[in-house]
Amino acid sequence: MKRAGLLLAVSLIVVSCATMRPPGQELVARAVQAMGGAEVLAGVKTLSAKGTVRQWEPEQSMVPGGEMRFACESTFELASDAGTNATRIDWVRNFAYPAPRTFTFSEIVTPDAGYVAGIDSNGRTKQSLDSNPPAHAMSGLRLATSQRELRRGSSLLYLEMLKNPDRVSSAGAVTVGGIAYPAVDYRTGDQTLTVLFDPSTGLPARIRTLDYDNIWGDVTYDLVFADWQTVDGLRVAASRKYELNGRTVVDIKLTDGKVNAPLAAERLTIPAAFKTGASKPATGPVPYQWVIRRQFIGTYLDSDAPSYDTRATSGLRLEERAPGVQHVVGGSHHSLIVEMRDYLIVFDAPVSDGHSNWILNAARTKYPGKPVRFLVLTHHHMDHAGGVRVFAAQGATIVVGQGNGEHFRRVLAAPFKRNPDLGARDLTATPIAEVVDKRLFNDGTREVGAYVIENPHATGLLIGYVADARLGFVTDIWSPGAGPMPDKLNPNLAALVTGVKKAGISPQRFAGGHGAVADYAPLAALEGK
Repeated sequence: MKRAGLLLAVSLIVVSCATMRPPGQELVARAVQAMGGAEVLAGVKTLSAKGTVRQWEPEQSMVPGGEMRFACESTFELASDAGTNATRIDWVRNFAYPAPRTFTFSEIVTPDAGYVAGIDSNGRTKQSLDSNPPAHAMSGLRLATSQRELRRGSSLLYLEMLKNPDRVSSAGAVTVGGIAYPAVDYRTGDQTLTVLFDPSTGLPARIRTLDYDNIWGDVTYDLVFADWQTVDGLRVAASRKYELNGRTVVDIKLTDGKVNAPLAAERLTIPAAFKTGASKPATGPVPYQWVIRRQFIGTYLDSDAPSYDTRATSGLRLEERAPGVQHVVGGSHHSLIVEMRDYLIVFDAPVSDGHSNWILNAARTKYPGKPVRFLVLTHHHMDHAGGVRVFAAQGATIVVGQGNGEHFRRVLAAPFKRNPDLGARDLTATPIAEVVDKRLFNDGTREVGAYVIENPHATGLLIGYVADARLGFVTDIWSPGAGPMPDKLNPNLAALVTGVKKAGISPQRFAGGHGAVADYAPLAALEGK
């Protein structure tokens, strides 16, 4: 009897050890059970949902580091096929910034291609402009980003994790808001998703990625779940928020959801004309935050190069606007290089440090032996200051408008180990100079000015002026040459005209941080109309 009891005990121990999972996999198994069980998840063939989205952009604020701009409010309808891993989202996006407008469009995301039907951005690509009706294939950058976020938000992620235990590892406890969440890392492709679980319910609480932001460097980007509801036996989070370094930038509310509703295959089919030659998902250092957040404000250029349309141009180039004055054009965002006797001045460092590397290399080639001694940032917005670190690393003094200095000291003190274009180093000693009213650079051969002007776009905004060329440089409040002259001045244009008069300068032309170059007199003539 004792021997039989001993054998039974041993056999129970063996069975227990055989079924015991490592801690990380145990968390995943518990989540699967909490969401309805493996059988329910495996039975999901299609998912559909409706909802609303509100979005904010922190780095388009009026004041550096100030209140985030409310960017957009949207409604959407989503349909996804679990078998083909294809998803369609029909959008109505109502933008508040940078100008009120509505874009109605559809996205289709498949494992090997992406497609957009309709106009979804002011920054339209050549393919979109040439297509009737408007449509375009997604870039590899956008496709990879869309796939990552769809996987992050999918209820089926946890069944995928359960089936791939070799890609799951314990991440210990991650503390957020004073609460310690048990967590796992899930490796998928070249990405790692860190899933934090509610210790009481076992449900996923948030999913984190470690991203790179062109302003704040190494950041956390979390999808936070709440308001769990049961839809056809499946537990679904009806409230979802994205947090960037702890600040809510996206608020999603699901208003309707269905499991295994009929879904016509053609709704998820990319037209052959747009699938042939379409980009595959990008790999490597994808600029996720740029791709995601430029869509918040409806200005994303859907190209495999973040700053120019690869279907329309071969890339960035220099255009001489006057002797010793080069306009960096060919992309969505521009800079100005001004030659002085012994050094160079650059206005604006847009998009990324990769973009800035191009500018510096072009400047060295064009003006050998002359370093960039000053980088003048017209304002703090992410799309015109995102390449500041490369200039700081090579010794430039950063010149900013009044009230912007402390913001850029914090920016340059932020860690940036995930920066794909610049190795980590200490930039905290970078000299930063604020312009209260004006700053003149004069080396005895040329005078260049940076002038603060009052405006409705960003506090401490600067315009540049090369006196001997009578050439100004302006960003955002006017895009010279980008379109016909208006019938009357809007608030941004009125601010420029007023600022020019206050500065006492006499520009004949302006080059733009967007657009090209245009005569100033026709704009000034609109004053008072």
